[in-house]
Order: sequence, then structure tokens, then C-alpha cells
Amino acid sequence: MYDEDLLIRALQEEDLDLFRSEFVQLHSYDQAKFFSKIDEDLRSRLYHYLSPEEMAELFESLDIDEEDYQDILAEMNPTYAAEMLSNMYADDAVDVLNELDKDQVVSYLTIMNDESAKEIKELLHYEEYTAGSIMTTEFVAISKNQTVRSAMYILKNEAPNAETIYYIYVVDDDKKLVGVISLRDLIISHDDVMIGEIMSGRVMAVGVSEDQEAVARQMKDYDFLALPVVDFQHHLLGIITVDDIMDVMEEEASDDYSKLAGIADLDSIDRSPINAAKKRLPWLIALLFLGMFTASLIGRFEDTLDKVAILAVFIPLIAGMAGNTGTQALAVAVRGIATGDLEKENKMSLVFREAGTGLITGTTCGIVVSIIVYVWKGEFFLGILVGVSVLISLFVATLAGTLVPLLMHKLKVDPAVASGPFITTINDIISTLIYLGLATMFMNYLI
Repeated sequence: MYDEDLLIRALQEEDLDLFRSEFVQLHSYDQAKFFSKIDEDLRSRLYHYLSPEEMAELFESLDIDEEDYQDILAEMNPTYAAEMLSNMYADDAVDVLNELDKDQVVSYLTIMNDESAKEIKELLHYEEYTAGSIMTTEFVAISKNQTVRSAMYILKNEAPNAETIYYIYVVDDDKKLVGVISLRDLIISHDDVMIGEIMSGRVMAVGVSEDQEAVARQMKDYDFLALPVVDFQHHLLGIITVDDIMDVMEEEASDDYSKLAGIADLDSIDRSPINAAKKRLPWLIALLFLGMFTASLIGRFEDTLDKVAILAVFIPLIAGMAGNTGTQALAVAVRGIATGDLEKENKMSLVFREAGTGLITGTTCGIVVSIIVYVWKGEFFLGILVGVSVLISLFVATLAGTLVPLLMHKLKVDPAVASGPFITTINDIISTLIYLGLATMFMNYLI
């Protein structure tokens, strides 16, 4: 823990020595937390107390809304900001620059030193959400045709600027990835042994255009700390580290949850009701039209409801149960697709399993609700009608909740788009059609 009041007082009183003695020794995460809490006036003083290198380390741990990066960088002197960005790991600097206007990006790249600007420009060219967009070019690569002694010399010189050195990747004369060696194996090997003799040739890599979600899944499955990124000719371009993958997993989880909730973006809490409404309205408007379709559907059964008004009592019950069941099946299917579990089994087995689940839950709920309606209203056939409607609706809703995301995945559309509100509304329509359709067919038994 750190003394927040002491640091604020040091900034207010412009006590440079006290502030640095307390602040510099903090972990970068705590530094970033403090930075996020203070106002613009105190931040402007902090920029004078920290070097661009120290600020870069803080900035890499900063957890703020994407749109806030532009405002914070605008507080800094442009030269200071550019030097700070050049001292960040290239992939982290690219993440920040991607949130800025193109003119601002060009301006910062122009001020930066040539080497840093070149690395960042190369990463900026890769499509967003791909392996290339999240990889770093700060890694250590050695040749298979050199000795352990020379490799250790390279490692000692390049390690301070590398993001990780637990894995050292081995390339041939054409810079193609041919192997990997752990830091441990490198340290314990004899100085005169050739790298090609002790490296592991079974090295796993991902293509530069690979989707970041697939990369995250692969690193999770194999418990990698880093994963090399190669082009179509297998040239080593960069590496993806586990800290970047953790950010990706958080981003993908937030994105999927946003879609399941029917909201455009849940990355941050909107403090403006107008901004929050803008994100929610598109889905709500779409669902409003679907709701109107449901209402018009019920209107087509007006004669049935006029003759047996009691039928209207059970519409919310049947629609609600179908919506809940469909959402449960949707969650199972989307999770299986997101984690890659469905790639390991036949998708039809999931469909049959969920169909069986829907049949069992539908039958059980149908029997229970039939008994309740009969005891409550004293109408035997009404109880049978409601029970059969629940059975069929739950079975169909479970199938819909499973098949819709699978179909979307097949069509290369994010299955999370089949959101909870969407599938619930669709199942409302289906269940209402089943219930009132059966009631119309067997009207003679109800009157």
C-alpha cells in the first residue's frame, strides 16, 4: 500500500524530493492507480517530476477508457509524450496510438527517434484484432549456427530491451523460425555447444493474420508464456506475450458479454446517460419492432382470446419460460464456441444433447404446470393445453438457442450477436404461436 495523501501533498507543495522518494519505489500498477485518481492540475506537475522513461512504465499499466488516452496525451508537452511512447514496448505504444486521430499519430511518429518510429509503424500496418496487431518486436532471436557462448553474449546485450527472455527463438540464415530454446537450457549448456544441437525443433507459431481470439485460446491450451508470430514464409516477425493475451481475453469476454446483453460496448461505465442510451438504443429499437410483431401475432388470435379469455393469463408464463430456456442453451453454445470446446467434438452431439435436455425439462415443467392449472382453475383440458404448450415451447426454444449461434458461427458471424434479448424475443414469438395455435385448433374442447 502507499500513502496517497502524502503523494498528493507533495505534488501540491511542489516537493520534488519527497514525491520521488515515495512514488518511484512504487509498483507501476500502484503508480497508475494514483495517476488515475488525481486531477489534471496535479498530473501536469507529475509530468515534470517523472522522466519519459518512468512515465512510459506507468502508462503501460494504466487502465482507462480508450477515449481518455487522447485527452491525457494532450496534457503533456508533445516532445515529452513522443519520447514516452518511444520508451514503451512497441505493442503497447501501438495500442495507445490506435486511439488517436491519424494527424496526431503522424505528429508523434515524426517527433520520435527513427528506430522507435520504424518499429511502431510496422505494427500499425497490421489489421486490428489480429496476431500482428498485438505482437511485440522486442524479443531475442539467435542463430542455430552459433555457439552457446555467443548466444549468451547476444542475450546479455539485448535482454534489457526485450519484453521476455524465458524463451529464446532460433532462426536460420534467412531469418526463418526453426526452433526454440529455454533460458534454463541455454544457461546449463556448455559454452562451445552449437545452438542447433540443443534447440527444440518442435516450435509452435501463429500466422501474423491469425485472429487474436484464436491465439489466446492456443496460449491457454498449451500454457505458453510467449508465442512467436511468423509470416506466410515462416519468417519470425515478433512474439505475443501472456500479458497481452490476458488483455485480449478480457477484451473478448467484455465484447461477448456486451453482445449477449444487447449493448454495443461494456468496456467502460458511461457517466453520461446520453452516451449510455446511444449504446443501448440500437438493440432496443430492433427488439421493439420484434415486440410489435409479437403483438400483431397475438392480434391474429383475437377471436380465440375473445371466446376463451382465460388463455391470455398464461401467455407471459409460456413466453417467459421459453425465453429463459433459450437463453440457457444460447449460453452453453456461445461458451463452447468461444472456448474452442466445440472444435473438439461433433457439433451435432451438442444439438442432440440440448434437444434431449429441452425434452426432459419441457416434459417436467409441462406436467407440473398442467397440475397447477387444473387445481387452480378446475379446467382439465386447459391444464393439458398449457402443459403441452410449455413442453413444445421449451423443446423448440432450446433447439433455437443452440442452433442459432452454431449457424452464425458457420457463416463467420460472431455467435454472441445472437444475444440474450434477441433469442428471448424470438422465442416469445415461437411460444406464443405454438400456444395460441394449439388453442385455436382445439377450441371446441375449451368452450
